[in-house]
Amino acid sequence: MAEFATIARPYAKALFELANEKHQIESWLTGLKELAWSVDQARVTALIEDTRTNSKEKADFLLKLLTDEQVAGDKTFRNFVHVVADEKRLLVLPEIYVQYQDLVLSRNNTKKVVIYSAFEFASEGQKAKIVADLEQHFNTRLEAVFNVEPSLIAGIKVEVDDQVLDLSIQGKLQKLYTAMTN
Repeated sequence: MAEFATIARPYAKALFELANEKHQIESWLTGLKELAWSVDQARVTALIEDTRTNSKEKADFLLKLLTDEQVAGDKTFRNFVHVVADEKRLLVLPEIYVQYQDLVLSRNNTKKVVIYSAFEFASEGQKAKIVADLEQHFNTRLEAVFNVEPSLIAGIKVEVDDQVLDLSIQGKLQKLYTAMTN
């Protein structure tokens, strides 16, 4: 989806700058998240791709799906959605959300981290301890997403930006296999 990333970047930056000026960064993040989720639904995608529906109707439909009345009623946010619709870029909203979220995180000196483990963690305390250890390791604040990946066998695998820290049994077995075959 490199093409979507390229298309989404200027929209995300423009919206972030407007949100910063209006002190609406967090609420617009929530609105974008809802829109991104909605656009990923099959029926909504079908409506967006329907050539018989004009861009204003598509934008208004999406705005009605927002649960946050403050965001849906914000004129600037509504105008943004209409511009995206006019430019026929509504299907790019999930990527706009991802890039906007990255801008919010970098503003807060925070990075996204995806933590894969072979099993579900037993408690929130374990998750908090892992995040705290990783924040110390990467020397930055982290916003964590946890995913279960049974193929890891045991241990965890961590992805922060383009860095991967593989502490799984699967990773160690792959390293052993590579060492033995080379």
